[in-house]
Amino acid sequence: MSPPSPSALPAVAAPIDHYENFPVASWLCPPRLRPPIAAIYHFARTADDIADEGDASADARIAELQAYRADLAAIASGGTPSARWPHVFGPLARALADFQLPEALLADLLDAFMQDIAWTRDARAYADRAELLDYCRRSANPVGRLLLHLYGERRAEALAQGDAICSALQLVNFWQDVSVDLPRGRFYLPLADCAARGLGRQDFEAFRPGAPAPPPQAAIDLMADEVHWARALMREGAPLVHALRGRIGWELRLVVQGGLAILDKIESQGFDSFSRRPIVGKTDAPRLAWRALWM
Repeated sequence: MSPPSPSALPAVAAPIDHYENFPVASWLCPPRLRPPIAAIYHFARTADDIADEGDASADARIAELQAYRADLAAIASGGTPSARWPHVFGPLARALADFQLPEALLADLLDAFMQDIAWTRDARAYADRAELLDYCRRSANPVGRLLLHLYGERRAEALAQGDAICSALQLVNFWQDVSVDLPRGRFYLPLADCAARGLGRQDFEAFRPGAPAPPPQAAIDLMADEVHWARALMREGAPLVHALRGRIGWELRLVVQGGLAILDKIESQGFDSFSRRPIVGKTDAPRLAWRALWM
């Protein structure tokens, strides 16, 4: 699966992968919140591995996630889960009890994983940006809302800004990983955006890493459109870093700047992430820290 999806300051030190664009139990996190944040991370990461690792069929992956969902329902109702994932549901059960984590947000993540598997299997594509954002609402936004819940943040404006940041991070992940996703049959570019540039899904079969010719200008222009969209969405949510005091505010500054840095990398290579996957590495850390400080 392409997300994020739901670790510690990874946008500073590593390319975005799995749920690495979300802060998990880092040194900036208050000690009392490290166990529930780690529990959320392991829940999401394990589901991601079920959805994406190994050579199981799409139907088998969906069935496995349905069993995983049943275990979530069991602990949420005070019952006993199966013995299949004790490292996940033991800590998560304690987090649910101690912090009243909303089960629906965790279930949304699993729904998004299952949708991603089914849509890839059936070669479906997102009709427009609204449809893609609905996927982001379940694939990325729940992690941000869970973290805000742990920090006691309930304001509607803060939740909306957190959603904007998380959806932007998911889009960043898509545009960063397009060279990886296209060969695997994963297509996240909205069809309406493609059509506006005179492109259809079938046109993307011709250009991928190692192709003899570079992507056409229409594809480059399309990626520029998507990068500008993701950047605008990130900036829409960025004021949240000033509303959240203490460690979470500083953590969030680094996450936002890490996502923006990936977009800058895509732009710096001429918006051609079809041919080469851009990454943010350790050498970028001082610049990101400086940008975070002066947000």
